[in-house]
Amino acid sequence: MATINQRIVLASRPDKVATVGTFRLEEVPLPALAEGQVLERNDWLSLDPYMRGRMDDLRSYTAPQALDETMIGGTAGEVIDSRHPKFKPGDRVVGMLGWQRFGVSDGKGLTRVDTSRVPLAAYLGPVGMPGVTAWVGVNRIIEPREGETVVVSAASGAVGSVVGQLARLRGARAVGIAGGPEKCAYVRDELGFDACVDYRTELVQGLRAATPDRIDGAFENVGGAVLDAALARMNAFGRIAVCGLIAGYDGVPMPIHNFRSILVNRLKVQGFIVTEFPDAWPLALAELGELVASGRLKYRESIADGLENAPEAFLGMLRGRNFGKQLVRLG
Repeated sequence: MATINQRIVLASRPDKVATVGTFRLEEVPLPALAEGQVLERNDWLSLDPYMRGRMDDLRSYTAPQALDETMIGGTAGEVIDSRHPKFKPGDRVVGMLGWQRFGVSDGKGLTRVDTSRVPLAAYLGPVGMPGVTAWVGVNRIIEPREGETVVVSAASGAVGSVVGQLARLRGARAVGIAGGPEKCAYVRDELGFDACVDYRTELVQGLRAATPDRIDGAFENVGGAVLDAALARMNAFGRIAVCGLIAGYDGVPMPIHNFRSILVNRLKVQGFIVTEFPDAWPLALAELGELVASGRLKYRESIADGLENAPEAFLGMLRGRNFGKQLVRLG
């Protein structure tokens, strides 16, 4: 049985731009299990854009990441010791045990999962928080109707890739925005979007060409110029689900020039946090799990190997270097 744990902590608050030096790799002793606790070996770590916001000591929807404490993050792995009545060694589980090789839990927030049809890592992506985020934005905010046009930024990412596929399943036309020809080809040819706009070369003109009937619903992961371009193309009574603003996470200004569209087009613009929709999770996970198991929902993973490489992978994700869901393989 392991007695030493490796973990990555937040060593300092970023000075606008996060760097590898913002983090610190530590070795710490594993505590003895108390009654009601579970010891998990984390095999997979999820890296997600929201973590960057938590690193700043600013007022937000939740408390900031504490200094010198294990970085927050979703994990998937195996129970290797248990003094909890609901878990036994060998159970495959997902939770929020953070950037570490092993985690001790009291069972709250830990969920046993079935890996017979859905791979364990997928529970951190399309059948996990990113997938549910997409599901909530599509079904609770955008609510696409047959024949409408839905635009999603960061369309090749963990959330955006699911948004477009769900919109298509609801009968809508899906238009992605992504960075570079390779990602746009993936969005169109593998994910089945109707069109994809390369924001690096053709954002405004490309979006105009891809949305001849303008935009009815927009799922926003990026902000800044990308959101501004979508605002200029919205139809009356359009709906915008604001999930992320990754363009500004490192202190970059995000001016909006087309704010007038919100009034002129009577738009609904709603920011949302997926944890505030607890009733949606069972419905979403049931549908997403079946779609992945049947092969009807496509997804891709970018995998970094080793906990020590998590900071570099995280920073690369913030800069758009990942392709699909960014994971760290810890085993």
